[in-house]
Amino acid sequence: KLNIGVDNIQHGVEGLTYLLTESSKLMISEIDFQDSIHVLGFSDELNKSLLQLYLDNRKEIRSILGELAPRLPSYHSLEWRLDVQLASRSLRQQIKPAVTMKLHLNQNENQTAQVLQTDPATLLHLIQQLEQALGEMKTNHCRRIVRNMK
Repeated sequence: KLNIGVDNIQHGVEGLTYLLTESSKLMISEIDFQDSIHVLGFSDELNKSLLQLYLDNRKEIRSILGELAPRLPSYHSLEWRLDVQLASRSLRQQIKPAVTMKLHLNQNENQTAQVLQTDPATLLHLIQQLEQALGEMKTNHCRRIVRNMK
């Protein structure tokens, strides 16, 4: 009926979907949304229609996106134990330490536990890597990225 190819209609719908979902994710203001669509070169009437569509549906889009987000487990508690093997039948004097951890997680109102075991050297390396990652999050570059993600 429109004498337009199927690909053009599909790309138009995908573009409109992307525009509305990204704008809703970022909760951009009316002015920012108008600036974003003004660049596309649409008529003023179409720009007003898109703005009204965005304003009417952004809360609903955000709620749907929130439901689609994966539910990741969250930390509840940690139990740990240090085991040291001092000797065996074949080796009379040896020191073989091991750290055993039981990580309790909450996921969808259910509590699960994961048992992990490692040697102290690997655990220290893991702690250093996590502290380095936390230090990276305090840099201005990472703060700017996180602020723009919200």
